[in-house]
Amino acid sequence: MPSQNPKATFGFRLQQARKMAGLSLRELSDKIDRAVSHAALAKYEKGQMMPDSSLLVILSRTLGQSPDFFFRPSKLKLTDVRFRKMARLARTTEDAIRDSALDYFERYAEIEELLGIAKPFTNPLGSRVIATAEEAEAQAKALRREWHLGHDPIPNVIAMLEGKGIKIQEIQTEDRHFDGLCATTEAGPVIAIASWLNSNVLRKRMTVVHELAHVVLTLAEKLAEKDEEKLISRFAGAFLLPADSFREQFGRHRSAITLEELIQLKVFYGVSITAIMMRAWQLGLISAAVHNRFWSEWGMKWRQAQCEPGDDACPLHETPQRFRLLVHRAAAEQVISLSKGATLLGVTLGEFRDELSRVMA
Repeated sequence: MPSQNPKATFGFRLQQARKMAGLSLRELSDKIDRAVSHAALAKYEKGQMMPDSSLLVILSRTLGQSPDFFFRPSKLKLTDVRFRKMARLARTTEDAIRDSALDYFERYAEIEELLGIAKPFTNPLGSRVIATAEEAEAQAKALRREWHLGHDPIPNVIAMLEGKGIKIQEIQTEDRHFDGLCATTEAGPVIAIASWLNSNVLRKRMTVVHELAHVVLTLAEKLAEKDEEKLISRFAGAFLLPADSFREQFGRHRSAITLEELIQLKVFYGVSITAIMMRAWQLGLISAAVHNRFWSEWGMKWRQAQCEPGDDACPLHETPQRFRLLVHRAAAEQVISLSKGATLLGVTLGEFRDELSRVMA
């Protein structure tokens, strides 16, 4: 986090805006028709120079930020950042996602501060170290108990987590090498989810719970990545498909199950058929032979296609809402101006007026 002096603040924000735009210093210089060189831009980013007003306007327009953005003091930093991504995610894209998340969660923390309603997060699981699938299962059960979720399906995972004090962002990206990330900030844990997952809301729900696992679980040190992923996946399955309820709905010791049954379970729990069959195998409700046959004949094919039967029967909606609603509330109560509200949401003043008129109608 930079010191709070104008040059350092501007340099930090310029670099952040440039990375969010996915540009190198040379590319930014080219985009502004070389109004300044890439070497000069580097000096700005290092806090060695300040731009004049005309260059500030050019940079603001090119990078899609208001002039105020470049002088906003930095109050947060992301630590312990964990990406859920493919190895092929480009470094420039990763940097853009990271800096976009920082910008969003800074604005989120700011509106909470302005309204005086910061929502602290407390991890009810404490710091107990886990190293086995059985311990991950037990932690999922304990978390549902501590949060009074019972054994019923969770209709809206994101809304539930926002209510518990976890800030969530939907990052606008169609890059399917990135699913999500979680991190720690001075304002509490945060999760960012790729917007492309709206095309597969069941995967989106599972991704959110995977990130939740990283937030609440304390994993044993020096676990291999594949072993860590197994624990995270076991926690996620147990959280969305609690054992007692799932055994009752699925049935014990099934030697065969129809597609219609699986679709009904899919709709009931809001998870994919592949997740249902994995959970049935984990709990010993199907044999290894049935499990293997399912994956060889159907599961891998559906996973690769990223679609499966019954997708159109799951009208679920998972979108972060709390930040936007807080900005609406602050504007409606005249805690902030309309222009401030538009800046916080990253929309035009006209768009924000339209949003607020619908809210107040």
